[in-house]
Amino acid sequence: MSNDDVISTLNGLIETCKDGQEGFTSAAEGIERSDLKSLFYEFGQQRSQFAGELQTLVQSLGGDPENSGSVAGSLHRGWINIKSVVTGKDEGSILNECERGEDAAKAAYKSALETALPAHVQDTVQSQYTAVQSAHDRIKALRDAANGEKRNTATTS
Repeated sequence: MSNDDVISTLNGLIETCKDGQEGFTSAAEGIERSDLKSLFYEFGQQRSQFAGELQTLVQSLGGDPENSGSVAGSLHRGWINIKSVVTGKDEGSILNECERGEDAAKAAYKSALETALPAHVQDTVQSQYTAVQSAHDRIKALRDAANGEKRNTATTS
């Protein structure tokens, strides 16, 4: 893989991280439960940190790192609906949108890991992918619990 290809791959992941950061921040601002609010802010900070690590790698490879997510990137990364969902403050819907965003992030990282990255880049991307997978699984469990409570409330009403 050429240096330019590695930089392009990393810049794509930076956009993914920035989109996730924005999505989690929007989710945190739109949710009532303080534990979820804290969790979403934590994941947003994590994505900011990941973007910073990737930007440093791009610079070390002689490239110009991305500094933001993109509208097109948001559409592809699944975060586009978060703004409309948080206005309703429905916990299950917000968690659904967060999981959708994480599905897209996992796919972006998996795709990057399937390329021939230099070892030091591969290590960073693999470490971040593991954390993204963990965040996804945590959000999915919370979503499943929230949707289960919603179903139980609906059947007992």
